[in-house]
Amino acid sequence: MTARRARLSRGLALLMMAVALLTVPAQARSEPTAPAAATAGTASGGSHTVVTWGASADRMGDGVAGRSYRLIVHTSVAGGELRIRLSNAFGDRPVTFDSVYAGVQKEGAALVPRSNRRLTFGGGRSVTVPAGATVYSDPLTGALPAATNLVVSIHSPDAAGPATGHGLAMQTSYVTQGDHTSEESGTAWTDTIGSWYYLDAATVRTGTDTGAVVALGDSITDGWASTTDQNRRWPDYLARRLQRAGTGVKGVANEGISGNKVLSDGAGQSALNRLQRDVLSQPGVRTVFLFEGVNDIKAHSGVTAQDLIAGYREIIARAHAAGKCVVGATVGPYEGWSEWDRAGEAVRQEVNQFVKDSGEFDAVTDFDHILRSPYDQERMLPFFDSGDHLHPNDKGMQAMADAVDLAGLDCGR
Repeated sequence: MTARRARLSRGLALLMMAVALLTVPAQARSEPTAPAAATAGTASGGSHTVVTWGASADRMGDGVAGRSYRLIVHTSVAGGELRIRLSNAFGDRPVTFDSVYAGVQKEGAALVPRSNRRLTFGGGRSVTVPAGATVYSDPLTGALPAATNLVVSIHSPDAAGPATGHGLAMQTSYVTQGDHTSEESGTAWTDTIGSWYYLDAATVRTGTDTGAVVALGDSITDGWASTTDQNRRWPDYLARRLQRAGTGVKGVANEGISGNKVLSDGAGQSALNRLQRDVLSQPGVRTVFLFEGVNDIKAHSGVTAQDLIAGYREIIARAHAAGKCVVGATVGPYEGWSEWDRAGEAVRQEVNQFVKDSGEFDAVTDFDHILRSPYDQERMLPFFDSGDHLHPNDKGMQAMADAVDLAGLDCGR
């Protein structure tokens, strides 16, 4: 394909995405699971809401009044009736959003012409989110394709105090002062950021035979050391596999936080403390993919293998009580990282033995086996190593996704 044909092909794809979104907003619904008529691409047997993108909420710096954010996120499952979730989970006061738009990225901060559409909340253009709360927008009619660079632009006239967002986006987004949310041009959006603010989920409506998996993890799941703006985190590679596969699981939400632990707060709330908000509250989730524990181990805080196993068991029990399957992943090798020692390695080995042999998970993915060197099994294979001996590079991320048994993600069916 010539360069000119490639540009034309990409332009046509973007135009089709924009056309799909160019319809009149649907009637407001208060909850993402409310009944609705089947949308385009929905099975005739009925429809439901499924998360197509997610990012863990965390405490950021102080909010700034009058600021606008243009946030770029990458969808997984296709569907209709796009909704977004705004979060004030870590705020200490209400925050108002008086202008919120959704469109399709053309390039940088610029949008595909005529793709930018206003989002409403209970039929109104403005919404105030109480401290500690989240709110869903009303749905937009029209189809949103899989693997779309969705652009959500938000403006708050009164943001102050702790902002809620996601620090490590591995994606360039944009910020400006004043309300420029309705503009499709990128001219006003001169400042870039590497975080997402206030936005923590996007959902679509699709057939009831389609579900989602949520990846609950730390910096490896969050995508640290993968290529920025290229969607090369291991959950991104997994989403691409799922789109090509004949499986009912199509949606992927990445709920990783860099530095996160299973048992204790620090870099974000612990996996146990954020499980309900970040994972179980997401609509259409069929499976929880648990890949976390290395930060508990290498922190030298006295955490034993039995402590970590007890945390895993609590996550399994709570997810099962919510009707979800749980896939467990072994903790990868990290010798060469500054915090590695023999005591931590012994804990890692014992924890991994539990994951593989206990039978308490519905399915297991052995990331340790995939990532480790056959010549030194406590170290990562150099071909997959980003250079810090803990975080995989793009090739390692892809190998992780390729190792997931897709049938295991559908274990509830």
